[in-house]
Amino acid sequence: MPKLSEDTPLIHPDCEITNARLGRYVEIGRGSRIANSRLDDYSYCDRYADIANASIGKFANIASFARIGPTDHPMQRASLHHFLYRSDDYWDDGTRDEAFFEHRRSRRARVGHDTWIGHGAIIRPEVTVGHGAIVAAGAVVTRDVAPYLIVAGVPAQPLRDRFPERIAARLLALAWWDWDHARLRAALEDFRGLSVETFLSKYEGQAGQGVSRRA
Repeated sequence: MPKLSEDTPLIHPDCEITNARLGRYVEIGRGSRIANSRLDDYSYCDRYADIANASIGKFANIASFARIGPTDHPMQRASLHHFLYRSDDYWDDGTRDEAFFEHRRSRRARVGHDTWIGHGAIIRPEVTVGHGAIVAAGAVVTRDVAPYLIVAGVPAQPLRDRFPERIAARLLALAWWDWDHARLRAALEDFRGLSVETFLSKYEGQAGQGVSRRA
Protein backbone atom coordinates (compact mmCIF):
# COMPACT_ATOMS: atom_id res chain seq x y z
CA MET A 1 0.00 0.00 0.00
CA PRO A 2 1.39 3.46 -0.83
CA LYS A 3 2.51 5.45 2.19
CA LEU A 4 1.03 8.69 0.85
CA SER A 5 -2.69 9.39 0.70
CA GLU A 6 -5.00 11.59 -1.31
CA ASP A 7 -7.07 12.29 1.78
CA THR A 8 -4.62 12.65 4.68
CA PRO A 9 -1.20 14.33 4.63
CA LEU A 10 1.66 12.29 6.09
CA ILE A 11 2.95 14.35 9.00
CA HIS A 12 5.99 12.95 10.82
CA PRO A 13 6.51 13.42 14.60
CA ASP A 14 7.36 16.67 16.36
CA CYS A 15 5.92 19.02 13.74
CA GLU A 16 4.27 22.35 14.52
CA ILE A 17 1.54 23.15 12.01
CA THR A 18 -0.72 26.19 12.39
CA ASN A 19 -3.12 27.75 9.90
CA ALA A 20 -1.88 25.57 7.06
CA ARG A 21 -3.58 24.03 4.04
CA LEU A 22 -2.01 20.79 2.83
CA GLY A 23 -2.91 19.23 -0.50
CA ARG A 24 -3.12 15.63 -1.69
CA TYR A 25 -0.14 13.30 -1.26
CA VAL A 26 1.74 15.86 0.85
CA GLU A 27 4.46 14.80 3.31
CA ILE A 28 5.85 16.92 6.16
CA GLY A 29 9.21 15.81 7.58
CA ARG A 30 10.02 15.33 11.25
CA GLY A 31 10.31 18.47 13.33
CA SER A 32 9.14 20.82 10.58
CA ARG A 33 7.25 24.00 11.33
CA ILE A 34 4.52 25.20 8.94
CA ALA A 35 2.62 28.42 9.68
CA ASN A 36 0.11 30.45 7.65
CA SER A 37 1.06 28.54 4.51
CA ARG A 38 -0.21 26.29 1.76
CA LEU A 39 1.55 23.25 0.29
CA ASP A 40 -0.21 22.07 -2.83
CA ASP A 41 -0.58 18.51 -4.13
CA TYR A 42 2.43 16.15 -4.08
CA SER A 43 4.76 18.64 -2.40
CA TYR A 44 6.90 17.60 0.53
CA CYS A 45 9.48 18.95 2.93
CA ASP A 46 12.20 16.96 4.62
CA ARG A 47 13.25 17.21 8.28
CA TYR A 48 13.16 20.50 10.16
CA ALA A 49 11.96 22.68 7.33
CA ASP A 50 10.57 26.03 8.48
CA ILE A 51 7.87 27.48 6.23
CA ALA A 52 5.92 30.61 7.13
CA ASN A 53 3.59 32.89 5.18
CA ALA A 54 4.22 30.97 1.98
CA SER A 55 2.37 29.54 -1.00
CA ILE A 56 4.03 26.35 -2.27
CA GLY A 57 2.98 24.87 -5.61
CA LYS A 58 2.62 21.25 -6.67
CA PHE A 59 5.50 18.73 -6.72
CA ALA A 60 7.81 21.01 -4.72
CA ASN A 61 10.85 19.22 -3.30
CA ILE A 62 11.97 21.00 -0.12
CA ALA A 63 15.11 19.63 1.53
CA SER A 64 15.90 19.44 5.23
CA PHE A 65 16.50 22.63 7.20
CA ALA A 66 15.24 24.85 4.37
CA ARG A 67 13.56 28.05 5.48
CA ILE A 68 10.90 29.72 3.37
CA GLY A 69 9.44 33.09 4.34
CA PRO A 70 11.53 33.80 7.47
CA THR A 71 9.93 36.56 9.49
CA ASP A 72 11.60 39.91 10.08
CA HIS A 73 12.15 41.97 13.20
CA PRO A 74 11.17 45.68 13.29
CA MET A 75 14.54 47.08 12.20
CA GLN A 76 13.26 50.65 11.87
CA ARG A 77 12.24 50.88 15.54
CA ALA A 78 14.34 51.65 18.61
CA SER A 79 14.51 47.93 19.48
CA LEU A 80 14.26 44.70 17.50
CA HIS A 81 13.08 42.60 20.44
CA HIS A 82 9.98 40.51 21.02
CA PHE A 83 8.83 42.73 23.86
CA LEU A 84 7.70 45.32 21.30
CA TYR A 85 5.13 43.09 19.61
CA ARG A 86 4.73 40.13 21.99
CA SER A 87 4.20 42.44 24.95
CA ASP A 88 1.64 40.15 26.60
CA ASP A 89 4.46 37.64 27.19
CA TYR A 90 6.22 40.17 29.42
CA TRP A 91 3.54 42.21 31.23
CA ASP A 92 0.09 41.48 32.61
CA ASP A 93 -1.27 44.59 30.93
CA GLY A 94 0.74 44.18 27.71
CA THR A 95 -0.99 43.55 24.38
CA ARG A 96 0.19 41.97 21.18
CA ASP A 97 0.89 44.27 18.25
CA GLU A 98 -1.62 42.68 15.89
CA ALA A 99 -0.87 45.14 13.09
CA PHE A 100 2.76 43.99 13.10
CA PHE A 101 1.73 40.33 12.85
CA GLU A 102 -0.76 41.08 10.08
CA HIS A 103 1.99 42.83 8.12
CA ARG A 104 4.20 39.76 8.55
CA ARG A 105 1.48 37.44 7.29
CA SER A 106 0.90 39.60 4.22
CA ARG A 107 4.50 39.30 2.97
CA ARG A 108 4.19 35.93 1.27
CA ALA A 109 6.92 33.90 -0.34
CA ARG A 110 5.86 31.89 -3.40
CA VAL A 111 7.41 28.67 -4.68
CA GLY A 112 6.23 27.27 -8.01
CA HIS A 113 5.50 23.76 -9.28
CA ASP A 114 8.21 21.10 -9.73
CA THR A 115 10.81 23.11 -7.80
CA TRP A 116 13.76 21.93 -5.72
CA ILE A 117 14.78 23.91 -2.64
CA GLY A 118 18.15 22.62 -1.43
CA HIS A 119 19.33 21.79 2.08
CA GLY A 120 19.52 24.84 4.32
CA ALA A 121 18.40 27.26 1.61
CA ILE A 122 16.54 30.41 2.61
CA ILE A 123 13.85 32.13 0.54
CA ARG A 124 13.04 35.60 1.77
CA PRO A 125 9.52 37.02 2.15
CA GLU A 126 7.87 38.46 -0.98
CA VAL A 127 10.19 36.44 -3.25
CA THR A 128 8.81 34.19 -6.01
CA VAL A 129 10.63 31.06 -7.17
CA GLY A 130 9.31 30.15 -10.61
CA HIS A 131 8.07 26.77 -11.83
CA GLY A 132 10.82 24.23 -12.39
CA ALA A 133 13.52 26.32 -10.70
CA ILE A 134 16.26 24.92 -8.45
CA VAL A 135 17.71 26.69 -5.40
CA ALA A 136 21.08 25.25 -4.41
CA ALA A 137 21.89 24.12 -0.87
CA GLY A 138 22.73 27.01 1.42
CA ALA A 139 21.57 29.69 -0.99
CA VAL A 140 19.85 32.84 0.28
CA VAL A 141 17.25 33.96 -2.25
CA THR A 142 16.52 37.68 -2.02
CA ARG A 143 15.12 38.25 -5.54
CA ASP A 144 12.64 36.46 -7.78
CA VAL A 145 13.92 33.36 -9.59
CA ALA A 146 12.78 32.80 -13.17
CA PRO A 147 11.18 29.48 -14.18
CA TYR A 148 13.66 26.65 -14.82
CA LEU A 149 16.61 28.70 -13.57
CA ILE A 150 19.21 27.25 -11.16
CA VAL A 151 20.51 29.71 -8.55
CA ALA A 152 23.24 29.39 -5.93
CA GLY A 153 25.17 31.47 -3.43
CA VAL A 154 24.68 34.22 -0.85
CA PRO A 155 22.87 36.17 -2.08
CA ALA A 156 21.64 33.73 -4.71
CA GLN A 157 22.78 34.40 -8.28
CA PRO A 158 21.92 32.63 -11.56
CA LEU A 159 24.09 29.57 -12.10
CA ARG A 160 22.60 28.18 -15.29
CA ASP A 161 19.31 27.28 -16.93
CA ARG A 162 17.88 23.89 -16.08
CA PHE A 163 16.75 23.55 -19.72
CA PRO A 164 17.11 25.72 -22.81
CA GLU A 165 14.50 28.46 -23.01
CA ARG A 166 12.53 26.76 -25.77
CA ILE A 167 12.26 23.54 -23.70
CA ALA A 168 11.28 25.46 -20.57
CA ALA A 169 8.55 27.26 -22.50
CA ARG A 170 7.17 23.96 -23.77
CA LEU A 171 7.16 22.47 -20.26
CA LEU A 172 5.33 25.48 -18.90
CA ALA A 173 2.74 25.15 -21.66
CA LEU A 174 2.35 21.42 -21.06
CA ALA A 175 1.79 21.99 -17.31
CA TRP A 176 1.99 18.27 -16.54
CA TRP A 177 1.66 19.09 -12.82
CA ASP A 178 -2.06 19.60 -13.44
CA TRP A 179 -2.56 16.02 -14.62
CA ASP A 180 -4.67 13.84 -12.37
CA HIS A 181 -3.26 10.93 -10.37
CA ALA A 182 -4.19 8.25 -12.89
CA ARG A 183 -2.67 10.24 -15.74
CA LEU A 184 0.59 10.60 -13.84
CA ARG A 185 0.69 6.86 -13.21
CA ALA A 186 0.04 6.10 -16.87
CA ALA A 187 2.94 8.36 -17.89
CA LEU A 188 5.33 7.18 -15.15
CA GLU A 189 7.56 5.06 -17.37
CA ASP A 190 7.85 7.92 -19.85
CA PHE A 191 8.80 10.35 -17.08
CA ARG A 192 11.50 7.86 -16.10
CA GLY A 193 12.76 6.76 -19.46
CA LEU A 194 12.26 9.45 -22.10
CA SER A 195 14.43 12.50 -22.69
CA VAL A 196 12.64 15.73 -21.94
CA GLU A 197 12.28 16.56 -25.64
CA THR A 198 10.89 13.12 -26.48
CA PHE A 199 8.54 13.36 -23.53
CA LEU A 200 7.28 16.73 -24.71
CA SER A 201 6.82 15.55 -28.27
CA LYS A 202 4.74 12.61 -27.08
CA TYR A 203 2.47 14.51 -24.70
CA GLU A 204 2.06 18.01 -26.11
CA GLY A 205 -0.84 16.90 -28.28
CA GLN A 206 -2.55 15.40 -25.25
CA ALA A 207 -2.22 18.43 -22.95
CA GLY A 208 -5.96 18.72 -22.36
CA GLN A 209 -6.38 15.12 -21.21
CA GLY A 210 -6.33 13.99 -17.63
CA VAL A 211 -6.28 17.41 -16.00
CA SER A 212 -7.14 17.43 -12.33
CA ARG A 213 -10.32 19.28 -11.43
CA ARG A 214 -9.17 19.82 -7.85
CA ALA A 215 -7.48 23.10 -6.88
